[in-house]
Amino acid sequence: MDQTPAAPARPPRAERPNAPPTPPATPSGLPEGDGAPALWTTQDSADLYHVAAWGEGYVEVNDKGHVAVRPDPTQDVAIDLADVVDEIVAKGLKLPAVVRFQDLLATRVRLLNEAFQTAIAESGYTGGYTGVYPVKVNQLREVVDEIVEAGKPYGFGLECGSKAELVATLPRLESDETLLLVNGYKDEAMLRLIGTFQRLGKRVLPICEKASELREILRLADEAGQRARFGVRVKLSTVADGPWATSSGDLSKFGVPLPDLVEAVDGLVAEGRMDALRLLHFHLGSQIGDVQALKSAVKEIARIYAHLIKRGLEVEFLDVGGGLGVNYDAHPFGGARSGGVDYSTQEYANAIVYAVQEVCDQEGVPHPRIVSENGRAITAHHSVLVLDTLGAMTKPGVADDYEPEPGAHEIVRLLHSFRQATAAARGLGELLEVYHDTLEQRKKAEDLFGYGYLPLDQKALAERLFWTVCRGIQARVHAADPDWLPAEFDALDDALVDQVLCDFSVFQSLMDHWALGQRFPIMPLQRLGEAPGLRCRLVDITCDSDGKVARFISPDGNKRSLELHETAEGETYRLGVFLVGAYQDILGDAHNLLGGVGEAHVYVDTDEPGGYFLEEMLPGTTVEQMLATVQYFPSDLQQRVQAILREKAKQGVIRPREAQEVLKQYRAFFPASTYLEG
Repeated sequence: MDQTPAAPARPPRAERPNAPPTPPATPSGLPEGDGAPALWTTQDSADLYHVAAWGEGYVEVNDKGHVAVRPDPTQDVAIDLADVVDEIVAKGLKLPAVVRFQDLLATRVRLLNEAFQTAIAESGYTGGYTGVYPVKVNQLREVVDEIVEAGKPYGFGLECGSKAELVATLPRLESDETLLLVNGYKDEAMLRLIGTFQRLGKRVLPICEKASELREILRLADEAGQRARFGVRVKLSTVADGPWATSSGDLSKFGVPLPDLVEAVDGLVAEGRMDALRLLHFHLGSQIGDVQALKSAVKEIARIYAHLIKRGLEVEFLDVGGGLGVNYDAHPFGGARSGGVDYSTQEYANAIVYAVQEVCDQEGVPHPRIVSENGRAITAHHSVLVLDTLGAMTKPGVADDYEPEPGAHEIVRLLHSFRQATAAARGLGELLEVYHDTLEQRKKAEDLFGYGYLPLDQKALAERLFWTVCRGIQARVHAADPDWLPAEFDALDDALVDQVLCDFSVFQSLMDHWALGQRFPIMPLQRLGEAPGLRCRLVDITCDSDGKVARFISPDGNKRSLELHETAEGETYRLGVFLVGAYQDILGDAHNLLGGVGEAHVYVDTDEPGGYFLEEMLPGTTVEQMLATVQYFPSDLQQRVQAILREKAKQGVIRPREAQEVLKQYRAFFPASTYLEG
């Protein structure tokens, strides 16, 4: 009888973070190997990778078992992503690459603006709404172009936060009605340029991040003989949970504290500058998970607005900042703790509009024009990072029919006997005992080898048998699907996860995963009508142990492996990393001098095969371009190699003709991709 003490009940298999695929049942009730169920549908894959939750209607699995993208869910156009990737590779674009569905940007712009229009219409709000796109989220010209064009019917504006971003966004002010907000710290040259464009009739508003900036703006306006126009970012007491909590509250590096704001307002009133302060702004941080925190902050800033209006200031805009989250999660509206948000875009708009209206009506002041700075929610969905897999690194084992040879070491024979003991074990207690015995023999093998008493081939064989026994134990444990599981077996699940090498750099393309632990949806682009049989973690081609993806979306946010398919040698097997359109393009780090990846821009066109056309393909950073960023240049490098070859030719190590071939081989690397090829 199993005497192992009871432990807390386990959640169902589907909710456990690291459980292997369910083995198929046999008449005896024992697992048949460690594979997945024999019957599998595309819907099973969609459920396994939680596509409905994070895909939000933009991503699905089609009947071919491929990932498909719907840039506009209201239209009956689903673009086969696997086919798109095949086409761009055939046309010469190297992977890894980002595939951009440009129409999806317009869809997200429209969704945001229509949500505020609906909230305003239903509530009777009279102040109106203007959205602005914060270019820091993704400054790429083609992204900004699409957003600006899609935003024209709604009077959509822009926000910038640095000198370079200011220079890039000012030419976008073709209409005098377009709003450009300038956040961040600003020097005198920036403030003078902003003032110049204000004199031209453009709606450019610098947002004061500290009281001294306000005084500088007033001074420069007086020198230029013009009325000052600016906004103020207020440091609120409300704080939102999450990785970006320090963007608000006392710990924030930005924002004017309330006492300083009151002092500044007193000065404006005393000097008769009632029309100078045009905008009040706050920012809780990116990816607000809890809509209640947002409501509290909006009410707080609305109270401040009402006070200023009653003092006679002519504040026009109430800027609620960014924070509209993206559901990087396994549940629709999964909440901040699991990497998602607990509200829809419409609820976000409703929360802001109704909160401002409630306070303003209570205070008896006019409704201000609401401004929001939403970038992540507009850009995240439109990009997919596509990776080639280069093979799996699995724990070694022995064949099913393996038998120890005569003269095999005692440890080898014992480990082999544990295979039979695993099959005969009754209950988790006996399996746990076998596991402990297996660990003991592995430790003995390590010790004996270290002292020189175990030959290398026997040590290697012991290692193979150890992992074979471990796989057998794992299969038995999960076939039984017990209500509780000893911690040792949970750790064993981790140890048996395969590592899949992928041709990319986490530091270049998924910086938020490395820096903040952000989980991104990842899944195969093909074979989704087949059951995956492997549990994997992804490792990149950098020489850094942090260059890996070992956290994946799941109901509890604690999944440590990804289900993938076994592949034949030479088989093309590609993965898509989704929701990477926000920040990841810009934050990339040049670890190991791995540069930016290629891009393909896809547009919907129902008259074309597949319902799309490729507007543009942009190659990734070349070796030559990457080297130039760290001051290595082809002419100098080639001269140095030529000198080496010339010396070796003089020594007779290489013939002159061969030296020229070596130089040609070396030169061929400069225009090549920084990633692996072939």
